[in-house]
Amino acid sequence: MRRGATVAGVSPRRPFRFTVQASRLGHPDELRPLARKCEDLGVAVLTVADHLDDQLSPVPALMAAADATNELRVGSLVFANDYRHPAILAKDAATIDVLSGGRLEFGIGAGWMVEDYESAGIAMDRPGVRIERLEEAIEVITAMWTGEPVQHDGVHYRIDGLVGRPIPVQRPHPPIVIGGGGPRVLALAARHADIIGLNPTLTAGVVDHRAGPSATAEATDEKLRVIREAAGERFDDIELHTRIHLAIVSDDRDAMFDLFAEGFGLTPEQARLSPHALCGTIDQIVEDLEVRRDRFGISAIGLSASALDDLAPVIERLAGR
Repeated sequence: MRRGATVAGVSPRRPFRFTVQASRLGHPDELRPLARKCEDLGVAVLTVADHLDDQLSPVPALMAAADATNELRVGSLVFANDYRHPAILAKDAATIDVLSGGRLEFGIGAGWMVEDYESAGIAMDRPGVRIERLEEAIEVITAMWTGEPVQHDGVHYRIDGLVGRPIPVQRPHPPIVIGGGGPRVLALAARHADIIGLNPTLTAGVVDHRAGPSATAEATDEKLRVIREAAGERFDDIELHTRIHLAIVSDDRDAMFDLFAEGFGLTPEQARLSPHALCGTIDQIVEDLEVRRDRFGISAIGLSASALDDLAPVIERLAGR
């Protein structure tokens, strides 16, 4: 596809926004300096994952990052719904939004990491049940954010007249972020999310070669088809996000893509076209991101904190453009 070409049905072109995932820090004290560096470099959002290993807990970490900065947005990528009751999560999220001055991006998912569930003794239901529960939780959370008494008698949750306090600064609520790789969760995201993360499918509960076939350009086209059909008229209002799992500045991009292909069970050509990998010179990476925005509509680019320094020139050239 030539540069600047557009596929029919792709969402309107949005300015690039970069997000940085603050996972796997060497020490918790690195969070605040990282947040300030992100703000200085033009990163839009610092995000924190929700796992039960050695990573920081998202609620206090997001508040610490917001307190260390002035304009940087903070986001959960993503809260695992099964770890908290939605009434509690709604209150925690609203509190972050209030104390940060309206800078929260609220990411939530059905939960996927097998090790978390097994280690904590949390029952891990089949995907269909977890996704059904996620949708009901989102209904509870958004109702709690209205500030009105909530009556909810569902399959998984019951709320009897509870009033959510505080209510978020952002109205009608903080942007909701839902990511996924399978059609059911993507359709759910299309109905409820303001930002949709186009992810590899992680039904295995780990990130390995089994995710590879769902990380290709063709698989991404199919995900967009599902989202368009489920979103209907609201499709144009949805921002599309993707996490970059390989981000390397190199003069030998072919060798790096070959390694990515090998690790994820892809052909080298599939690896080069995957929206989840960036490799090459700064100019090549910038061009790849522009081409992918034209093809897929992806404008929100999620990076790991470890890639921030190398890709700072890319952020400088593209953020907000």
